[in-house]
Amino acid sequence: MKYTFENELIEGIIVKRKSQFTMIVDIDGEEVSCHCPTTGRIGDIETKNIACLLSKSKDPKRKTPYTVEAVSADNLDKPDKNWIGINQIFSNKLVEYFFETHQLDEIVSDYTEIRREVNLGISKLDFLVGDTYLEVKTPLTTLQVKYGSNIKTKPVTPFSSTDRFVKHINELAGSLKEHERAVLLTVYQYEITEPKERQKSTHYAEVSAAVQEAKKKGLEAYEISMKFAKDGVELVSCKNIIDGL
Repeated sequence: MKYTFENELIEGIIVKRKSQFTMIVDIDGEEVSCHCPTTGRIGDIETKNIACLLSKSKDPKRKTPYTVEAVSADNLDKPDKNWIGINQIFSNKLVEYFFETHQLDEIVSDYTEIRREVNLGISKLDFLVGDTYLEVKTPLTTLQVKYGSNIKTKPVTPFSSTDRFVKHINELAGSLKEHERAVLLTVYQYEITEPKERQKSTHYAEVSAAVQEAKKKGLEAYEISMKFAKDGVELVSCKNIIDGL
């Protein structure tokens, strides 16, 4: 069952990334300044001369009339591209839809209520599905896809912003003292075509220790992948990855 967009997305070509928040996109021969929904990097690819999918804003006064919702690491001339969703906030809407339509019963099946933005300790977690807390992560630092021959890459430095992740891991693990389950859900808004080892952060030892301690307390971990298209998004896979953490 597919999550369907209200309006089909528009295909364009990214000319360049102008800033953290904007990209210049060629739409039918016209260069337009578009909103970029992720402030971080998108893997190690150069965001230049690559295909993208755009949504159009309903606000005629917005300075950036389009938002870049997905990019592709395939060559421009490939007809059936593997689209990579980059709007990380959108992941929560997709996860909610897949729970509402019971496509994620492998994770949680016995529930009557889905709550968003739930307070737990000093944190605000993404979901409470029944009595199971879920925190959603949408990593883009390493793209688990095969690159087209024309895709250019660039060297990247390890990321260091892990404080929020460690805090949420600790809160999730701590919740198991009073609640039945806690799940860390990794979301890939694309089909995985070439699994790669994730890049380690500069605080890898601290993060790893927090994860291992959380596992001992019963934290579960799943990942889901999707097929992202112009008309919508459908769930492709769901698997338990706790042993791989």
